[in-house]
Amino acid sequence: MMPRRFLMVCVAAWLVLLVCSGAGLGAEKEKKAKPPPVPGVTLPEDVGKNFQIEASKLKAQLAKEAASLFKRQPLGFDADTLDQVSAWFISLPARTPALVKSFSRHLRVLGVIGTLIILAFLGIIFYSLVGWKRVLTFLEKRAQPLREHLSDIWYPLVLSGLRILAATLIPLIIFGLYSLIRELIDYDAPWFVLTGELLKLWALGALVINGLREVLLAGHFPIPPDNARSVYRTARLIILYILFSLALVMGAKIFKVPKDILAFLNFAVSLSIVLASLILLLRKQAILGILPELPYKTYQVFYNGLRRLYYPALFLTFLTGLMWCAGYKKFTVFLWQKTWAVAGAFLLIMLGFHKARMVLHGWRERKEPTDHLAAAMHRALYYLLIFATLTIGMMIILRLLGLYQPLRSVISFPLAFIGDRPISFWTLIKVGLNFIGFVFGSRLLRAYLDYKIYPLLGVDEGLAYSINTLLTYLIIIVAGLFSLAIIGIDIRTLMVFAGAVGIGIGLGLQKTAANLISGFILIFGRKVRKGDWIKVGDTVGSVRHISLSATTVWTRDNIEYIIPNTDLIAGTIVNYTLTSSEIRIHVPVGVSYSADPQDVVKILVGVAEKNEHILKKYKPRVWFTEFGDSSINFELLVWIDVRKWSEKAMRSQLYYEIFAALAQAGIEIPFPQRDIHFRSGLVAAISAPEPEEK
Repeated sequence: MMPRRFLMVCVAAWLVLLVCSGAGLGAEKEKKAKPPPVPGVTLPEDVGKNFQIEASKLKAQLAKEAASLFKRQPLGFDADTLDQVSAWFISLPARTPALVKSFSRHLRVLGVIGTLIILAFLGIIFYSLVGWKRVLTFLEKRAQPLREHLSDIWYPLVLSGLRILAATLIPLIIFGLYSLIRELIDYDAPWFVLTGELLKLWALGALVINGLREVLLAGHFPIPPDNARSVYRTARLIILYILFSLALVMGAKIFKVPKDILAFLNFAVSLSIVLASLILLLRKQAILGILPELPYKTYQVFYNGLRRLYYPALFLTFLTGLMWCAGYKKFTVFLWQKTWAVAGAFLLIMLGFHKARMVLHGWRERKEPTDHLAAAMHRALYYLLIFATLTIGMMIILRLLGLYQPLRSVISFPLAFIGDRPISFWTLIKVGLNFIGFVFGSRLLRAYLDYKIYPLLGVDEGLAYSINTLLTYLIIIVAGLFSLAIIGIDIRTLMVFAGAVGIGIGLGLQKTAANLISGFILIFGRKVRKGDWIKVGDTVGSVRHISLSATTVWTRDNIEYIIPNTDLIAGTIVNYTLTSSEIRIHVPVGVSYSADPQDVVKILVGVAEKNEHILKKYKPRVWFTEFGDSSINFELLVWIDVRKWSEKAMRSQLYYEIFAALAQAGIEIPFPQRDIHFRSGLVAAISAPEPEEK
C-alpha cells in the first residue's frame, strides 16, 4: 500500500504542474491573443461580488419557476360533458347491432386467412395467460445445474430474475408476433391497434407485479411474511386497477372519443387511483413492517422520522393527489419529487448498499481467516462500494431535490485563474472525485491481480509487487492527466516546463532525485524485492515496502528501518532470498581434548537430524576446524529457511540441544585455563626466611 506521505507529495507535484502549465498556457496565449492574459495563478478581483452575481441569477430563476408551480391546468370538461356520457351509456344497447355490423365488416376486410391469423393470435394470448407457469417451471429446471456453481446468496437472486423474465418475456414475444402480423396483413383497425397497446401494458404489469412479489415474498430481505403478503396483495390489486384504467384511457384515445369526454375519463381515473392508493397507505403497520432494520444511523434516523410523521405525510400526500386531479399537476409533481421520490431513492440506495455489503461479507466469511489476499480484495471492494454509493447517491438525491443545477451554478464562480482558465470550487470537486475514484480503482486492480491473476500465472511475490508499483504510478499519472483535462489545460503545455523542472531538480533536489532513480532501479532491477530477507550493515530484516524514495525493512524484533534507496544502491546488500531462501549456517562447538572426535561428530549430526526446523534435503556436516588452546574445535553445518528462522535463533536452539547431548555422553565442554609452573630458584627465594633486623 502506498504511503500517505507519498500520495501527498504526488498531489503537491500535480498542483505545481498545474501552476506551471497555467503559466505556459498564458505565455502561449500572450503571443496569439490581443489582450494578453496574466500568466501563472491569478485571483479574480472580487470573489464575493462574483458569488453575489451568481446567487442573484439563481434567485431570479427560482422565483420564476416558483410562480409557475401554481398555474392550474383546465380540466377540459363541464356539466354538458356529464350529460353526454350519461346519454352514451343509455344509448349503448340500441347501438349493439351497429357494433356487430362493424365487426363483420372488419372480418370481410381481413379475409379468411387474415381472420384465422387474428384468431390464432388471440388463442396464443389466452394460452399465455394460463400457461406462463409452465414456462417458469421449465426455466427453473434448466437452472438447476447452476445450483452447484452459485453460492447460497446468488442462486435465489438468479431464480428471482428467471421468474421475472418468464413473466415478462411472454408478452414481449407475443408483441413481437403482433408486430409481425401488422406487417403481413396491413391491418390498422382501432381494436387491433388497442391490442398492441394492451400487450405493452401486459409486459409492464408483469414486470412490476412480479418484481414486487420477488422483493417482498422471496426472502431476499428480512421482511415479516405477514406484512409482506398483506402489502403485496393490496398493491397487486391497485396495480391491476391502474393498468385497467390506463387501458380504458388508451381505448378512448384510439377510438377517438371526444376531447371533453376523454378529459372527464382522465379525471375520473386519476381520482379513483388516488383513492385506491389511500387504501394501501392507510395500513401503516404493514407499510412500516416491510422496511427492514438496517444497522446504519442515517437509515435509522430516516425510519424513525417516517414512523413519527407517517400520518401527516399521508394527509399531505392525499391532499396533493386531489390537487393533481384538480389540475395543479406541476405543483404536485414538484412536491412529490422532493418528498416521496427522494425517500424512495434513499431507501433503494440503502437497501442496495446493504445487500452488496452482505454479499461481500458472506464471500469473505467463506475464505480462510488467514487469507490476507482475500482480505485485501474485500477491503478494496468495500471501500469502492462506499465511494460509489456516496457519490451516486448524492447525485441522485440532489437532482431529485432540484438542487444539483442551482448548487453547481453557485459554486461555479471562479476562485482563481491558471493562465486564462477559471478554477472554481465545482472544478476542484470534480478533480477530487476523479482522483479519489482512480485511487480506489487502482487498489481494486492491485488486489484482484494479487488474489486471482498472479497465483494463476505463477508470478512470484517480488515481481508482483514491482508490477503493482508500476501500475500505481501509471494510474496516478493517468489520474493527473484526467484532472488537467477536467480543468481544461492542454497537456502539451507541460512540455514547455519540462526543462525548467529538470534544472530545478538537478540544482535543488539532487538527493531526492537520486532516491527516486534508485527506487526505480530497485523496483525494476529486482535485486531487492518485497519479502526478501536482506542484511544492510548490522541490520537483518524483511523488505516490507519499496517506494520511490525509501525502502522499509522489518526485523524480527518488530523494528522498522526506513532506508534511503541511495544507501541500498551505493552500499553492499546481503540478500538471503535473491535466488533461494535456503542458507547454510555454521555452529562452532569446542570439546575437551579427552573426547573422541568421531563420537563428537556423531552427536552433532544426531542433534541436527532430530531438529525439525532444519531442512532435511541437505545432510548436516561437521568440520574439524582446529586444535585450540583449551579445546578441539568443530563446526556443525546445517541448512535452514531464513524466512522462517533467523540464524541467531537457530544457533541458539542448536546450542541448547548440543549442550544436553554432550552432557549426556559425558563429554566436557572446557573453558579457557592456564597452568603456571614456577622455576626451582624462584621457589627457594620465595620460601627463604626473611633476614633479621639489626
